[in-house]
Amino acid sequence: MRHVISALVMNEPGVLANVAGMFAARGFNIDSLVVGPTENPDLSRMTIVVTADDNTLEQVRKQLAKLVPVVKVRDFKETAYIERDLALVTVGCTPEQRTQVTQIVDLFRGHVVDVAKGSVMVEITGTVEKIEAFIELLRPYGIEELARTGVIAMARGTQNAKDRTPVEDKSKKRERRLDAGPAQALPPS
Repeated sequence: MRHVISALVMNEPGVLANVAGMFAARGFNIDSLVVGPTENPDLSRMTIVVTADDNTLEQVRKQLAKLVPVVKVRDFKETAYIERDLALVTVGCTPEQRTQVTQIVDLFRGHVVDVAKGSVMVEITGTVEKIEAFIELLRPYGIEELARTGVIAMARGTQNAKDRTPVEDKSKKRERRLDAGPAQALPPS
């Protein structure tokens, strides 16, 4: 079964190696691993996509939560969430085929980001399934180069509210935010 896991980690050297090493030590192939900054400069968000059975993955999730630099771990299974992947694809095409390629790009709400004499580079974002379908339609034209970011994911708005500490008064919340300065407090674990 495919699992999308989000982990808030401390933004410090070696965290990525620790997390990847933990998965490798348990014999898991990571389908996608993306790390990027969050709204808090002290934290990064890792989005990890793996294929594993529920019981094994639960053990891995618990081990991941025990790593010192990991602040919070969340498996999006049975949760409403949004996931996106980004791809840049260079398609070899003649000037005559360019119109057909651009129509496919428009259907998938992609963007042409570069045009050369014998090729077109396009950008597309969406779910993994959408990008795979897009690539398959472009394959007959000749894909010269392909780069993908990997999956990023976040819980939908109503799901995120469950993770936050309730604040009784909005003015107090604003005061806390103003007092926090550039180094915000870490979220509750």
